[in-house]
Amino acid sequence: MTNPGTGNAKIRVGIIGAGNWAEYGHIPSLKLLPDYELTAVFSRDDNKAKDLAQRHGFKYAVTSLKELVEHPEVDFVLVLTPAPQHEEGIRAAIAAGKDVYCEWPLTPKRALSAELMELAEEAGVRHIVGLQRRLGPDYRYVRQLLADGYIGDLRSVRLHISVEYFKQLRMAALYYTVPEANFSSLLSIYGGHFLDVLFTHFGFPVTMNALTVNQFKEITIAETGVTQAHTSPDQVVLSGTFSNGAVLSVHLEAGKLNNYGLQLDLTGSKGDLKVYNSSSFGDTFNVIEGAQGEGQPLKVLRVPAEYNWLPATDMGGSAVELAHLYAAYARDVRERTALAPTFRDALKMHDVIEAIDASNRTGTRVTLT
Repeated sequence: MTNPGTGNAKIRVGIIGAGNWAEYGHIPSLKLLPDYELTAVFSRDDNKAKDLAQRHGFKYAVTSLKELVEHPEVDFVLVLTPAPQHEEGIRAAIAAGKDVYCEWPLTPKRALSAELMELAEEAGVRHIVGLQRRLGPDYRYVRQLLADGYIGDLRSVRLHISVEYFKQLRMAALYYTVPEANFSSLLSIYGGHFLDVLFTHFGFPVTMNALTVNQFKEITIAETGVTQAHTSPDQVVLSGTFSNGAVLSVHLEAGKLNNYGLQLDLTGSKGDLKVYNSSSFGDTFNVIEGAQGEGQPLKVLRVPAEYNWLPATDMGGSAVELAHLYAAYARDVRERTALAPTFRDALKMHDVIEAIDASNRTGTRVTLT
């Protein structure tokens, strides 16, 4: 494969940020795919960047953001810092004329995210947002089952996400999830990821009611014992309707001590589908079960091989979803397709979360446009 405009056989990657998710998800995904080359890494901690570069084979550990985005051997910039720091990395990449990936949440504010999208489009660079769950083989397969009429007409969608993280006692690595202004709460992070899956594959609801509740009034950082005020919701309940009259119900809850994970139930006129996982984020993989007709037991449905875009790997479920995003982007570069989610998809999630906030604040049903 040739990266257009460079003549290089691989997409050469520069990473901004060297946190846990970078090492658990991003770097293994990029190493797995033959389309990519790990070129440069930048961290505010020079020693951390050098250590990461040495352990994972980056050619360069650079000492400034400017050096990374302007490096002649970097084609694609990944912004993997916490959400409040995303703007700086995105602007720098766009100014350097480089394609840019940014984690979700894109930025804490919808208007700022829209501004950055417009800048990227004016500069003619590709912009990718890390809403990777939609590209998981399991979700794409379920979407095809619905399209093929496996359960007939869709009558209801019920999603329950119980998160084993975001507890009242929180590890220091999640410090940025506490201030509401950082847009890094249960609703913005987990809500954004899982609602994106729902609405990408099953359509956006036309109306929605929302209730958000903050039960953890204070958060304590485990390593330091420091306690901070907490005002973001850790319980979110949604109900709504789709254009065909199907019913939506969603419950997101943080800090679950036991029995956490994912359960998605799809009720149809001719059958049922169920997707579940014993973790909201981690190594485990989703299980799909289905039944057609009346009074039938659910049976496990295996995802056909053609839904997998990856070489053989032992990576966990969440990392595999991310690797599929990178496989999609490589195909977009190679074939001029549009598989990977963009900043425009981030704006849709901003709109949904703003609608949830408005419904909760006013106690009214809102219409999504």
